[in-house]
Amino acid sequence: MIELRTPTQIEQMRPAGRFVASVISALAEKADVGVNLLELDELAHRMIKDAGATSCYIDYHPSFGAMPFGKVLCTSVNDAVLHGLPFDYTLQDGDLLSVDFAASVDGWVSDSALSVIVGTPRPEDVRLIEVAQRALDAGIAAARGGNRLGDISHAIGSVARSEGLKANLQFGGHGVGRTMHGDPHVPNDGQAGRGLKLRPGLVIAIEPWFLHSTDEIRFDPDGWTIRSADGSRGAHVEHTVAITDGDPIVLTARD
Repeated sequence: MIELRTPTQIEQMRPAGRFVASVISALAEKADVGVNLLELDELAHRMIKDAGATSCYIDYHPSFGAMPFGKVLCTSVNDAVLHGLPFDYTLQDGDLLSVDFAASVDGWVSDSALSVIVGTPRPEDVRLIEVAQRALDAGIAAARGGNRLGDISHAIGSVARSEGLKANLQFGGHGVGRTMHGDPHVPNDGQAGRGLKLRPGLVIAIEPWFLHSTDEIRFDPDGWTIRSADGSRGAHVEHTVAITDGDPIVLTARD
């Protein structure tokens, strides 16, 4: 069921967006050569506790997960691109790290993701992150009342295709509100002018993610971590966005 939020409710969602943005920023600053993924999860866990927020991940157990997620943060490294379950791994020079974080504040959820390079960057990884960010910006620009859901998807996919990348359509953006995942699904490619009409009050997470040389994926045995089928690296970015009569509101905007 697709739910529309009132202007008052969107204002009530702002604290969750600010909090999620602050955690993502802190994680990006903390990520460095020699830092363990479990340290990043612990940082996010501590910030949740200090803020009186609630994790959207720790008890999350959809059908594809082998067990409840059990952590408060997704950390995906190199060929892992989505839903990376934090484990005892120390970041190495040149790693491409994606962090994805969602939390609830006063009953409202926000969701955001960011990819960073640890230590010495590879030019192809820098380009991949830049393409993902441009695709996110294009998707947000299309998220206007009166447009169609396909306009967002087409904007994202057009950026990917212009750079020779393919968008996997199994996982994408989604509705956000009282829970982390709701309707509608927001694919990372599609046809302009098609699909749901965007109305003020719709709140969605827009989240492009791309792999260097494939759109095919595989799951780790944990049922969570999603990797490229060919071992190529991936980048993932995401913001929670509210549709209005005018410009969209990026609730998870970072300073």
